[in-house]
Amino acid sequence: MLEEARAGLADRMTGTRHGGDRTRAQRAYYAATAAAYERTHVGEFDEHMRALLYAVAILRAHQVRTVLDVGTGTGRAAKALREAGFDAVGIEPVRELLVAGRRSGLEGIPMFRGEGSALPFRDDSFDAVCEFGVLHHVKNPRPVVDEMLRVARKAVLLSDTNRFGRASMTSRLAKLALWKLGAWPLAYRVWTRGRGCDLSECDGVAYSYSVYDSLNQVARWADRVMLIPTKVEGSPRRGWMHPLLTSSHILLCGAREFDEWART
Repeated sequence: MLEEARAGLADRMTGTRHGGDRTRAQRAYYAATAAAYERTHVGEFDEHMRALLYAVAILRAHQVRTVLDVGTGTGRAAKALREAGFDAVGIEPVRELLVAGRRSGLEGIPMFRGEGSALPFRDDSFDAVCEFGVLHHVKNPRPVVDEMLRVARKAVLLSDTNRFGRASMTSRLAKLALWKLGAWPLAYRVWTRGRGCDLSECDGVAYSYSVYDSLNQVARWADRVMLIPTKVEGSPRRGWMHPLLTSSHILLCGAREFDEWART
């Protein structure tokens, strides 16, 4: 099944340079692998489960009750949040993933089919909004993060990849320098031979992303920002470079001051 899905994904990628085609290819990949999604994409103590443990503590500290999980997939995060006592809601564009999630125990959790870049909810609809491993599958994450910030009242949490925490230290520093110079998108397109994305059996279509790409966007909305490393690659390092140059996955949390939302 996975090999067939990968072959189909590769076929859709061949000869195309259009982001819309890649989006359809990624969704077709997930549709084809939905039944095996939790077995192939979910680990009991993986980086997103670590992020969930931190997220629960942060959400409780901010007296959060309602949480929206964007790109919920089969609903692992939504289920964990519900078990932790929150009123969780999920939204996911791939119908087959929602069906697989319902079969695995999503009863009682409202699940919507929709786009992260056009959330069908009013402003300030949820106390908190989160995503776990979604943004690196989006060619342009900014509109998704904008929507998450729009519908959140107290906190926004991004658990995702960090391009600067992968490969050798020389490569990490080179990527950071190119990013600071504004040359990383071109360098990455050259490295991927014009595709501008990675194609893999385990993850489908993935773009070069770091939660640091969204840091200023979240910081403008939030009163305080937290960065929590959830997966360190290579020898653990500390100091000014941690977690920017040490962690391949990071939980970015933006929160508003207690007194601001306590008055609403």
